[in-house]
Amino acid sequence: MKTLILVCGLLLPLISFAQKEILYVGTYSIRESKGIYVFEVNRAKGTLKLIQTIHDLASPTYLEVHPSGKYLYAVNRGGIDGDVNTGSASSFTINQKTGKLTFLNHVSSYGKEPCHISLDRTGDLAFISNYEEGNFVVLQILQDGSLGALSDAKKYNGSSVNKFRQNDPHIHSAIVSRDNRYVYVSDLGTDKIYTYAIDAKNGKITSTDKGVVKVAPGSGPRHFTIHPNGKTAYSSEELTSTVGVFEINPTTGNLKIIQDTVRSLPLLFREVNTSADIHTDPTGKFLYLSNRGHNALSIFSIAPDGKIKLTGHEKTRGETPRNFLVDKKGRYIWVANQNTDNISIFRINPKTGLLTYISQQSKIPSPVCIKQLVLK
Repeated sequence: MKTLILVCGLLLPLISFAQKEILYVGTYSIRESKGIYVFEVNRAKGTLKLIQTIHDLASPTYLEVHPSGKYLYAVNRGGIDGDVNTGSASSFTINQKTGKLTFLNHVSSYGKEPCHISLDRTGDLAFISNYEEGNFVVLQILQDGSLGALSDAKKYNGSSVNKFRQNDPHIHSAIVSRDNRYVYVSDLGTDKIYTYAIDAKNGKITSTDKGVVKVAPGSGPRHFTIHPNGKTAYSSEELTSTVGVFEINPTTGNLKIIQDTVRSLPLLFREVNTSADIHTDPTGKFLYLSNRGHNALSIFSIAPDGKIKLTGHEKTRGETPRNFLVDKKGRYIWVANQNTDNISIFRINPKTGLLTYISQQSKIPSPVCIKQLVLK
């Protein structure tokens, strides 16, 4: 019996190591982009091997993987049948052996320029943020994984102090709480983040009492991420290149600012910059933010109370780092450099959070979003 235990103890890590890992990359439809790119990950090196390309409607930019790992979703700037008044969303099945995609269906996004899609943690609802339209919509997900009917929508109004970017609402992302009770909707155009309670059964969202937090004027909340402990959240403030830090009320889900306008750029940097994506590492020790202009990731340490401290920067070896992906296993970061058509690969130091550059995956026209799937 002891021998069997020892043998199993040796084999289990090998079985885990052999799991197939896939990265899905969404792009803008420029510079001969083919749409969605599917890569297999070499876990030992962090490098990528292209295994499939999918032609979707114009600019399948932001992606999301279903909680079951069986489906992939994309928002497209292009509308169905060439409709210029709205964008669209697409669904695909994922082959559980290869990770390759098969098209399921297209539906309207019910607004112009959809820029973000997320799912509730049951996989029953899809949340779409329409940037230009300034609205937020909820779609049902059917049993076969395809996108279904519109079940709820919110339309916004207002403006803020930046006359070039904030004359109207611009909904930029919707992130679901760890307990699946709430969704946080960031409006870059009005400097507000909304908290909604999720009714997954009926496909509805409802405003919570005092569920709107107003951030610093002109900051432009863009993307949002929640600490692994579910108690703290972080906002990428695009227009001021800062980070907002929030405490999450465990009873109401509402946000309270505990640290705002944390600078992400070097003190001597004075050029034009806009912040983009934001993520913690799986342990919750470090926070990363992409900056377009400085063309680097800002690295923060996270204190036990959730507050952050800037500890370093890592150039992304490309221009306009938009979205980036922190490896689910905490070893790598893959960065999508939109204007130089490449993905840069970095190794994470687990003690400091600092990054070591490994290599690039080139010839990916205008990469925008990266999502990871570990096949079971």
